[in-house]
Amino acid sequence: MTDGSAPAVRIDKWLWAARFFKTRSAAQQAVEGGKVKLNGERSKPSRDLKAGDELVIHIGAYEWVIRVARLSEKRGPATVARTLYVEDEASRSRRTEQVALRRFAAVPGGERRGRPTKRERRQLERWRHRS
Repeated sequence: MTDGSAPAVRIDKWLWAARFFKTRSAAQQAVEGGKVKLNGERSKPSRDLKAGDELVIHIGAYEWVIRVARLSEKRGPATVARTLYVEDEASRSRRTEQVALRRFAAVPGGERRGRPTKRERRQLERWRHRS
């Protein structure tokens, strides 16, 4: 609480409660690393967040632009977590577009690493002998 007039929550606790990060320490590291901006500026994890504040959150290749609707220090179900913020419509459309582009740009077999497994080797052998 800042001056007693309006309730406030630490930014790292709120990010964890809103389910942007799996752990509070991950939220804390993201804020310290500049991945989260409060009202357009970098802040410390201990900074108090109030309803109406704007956050820009970078996680991986994705960016969320949200406005804090409600405060919570406790992590609850995802349905409750979604009520804690309102996402900017442009942010949502940009992110869904990025997801679609990544899905279509995926290289088949690109996730495979190293030597083939025994099962994959047998399938390759069968394929080679048929041709």
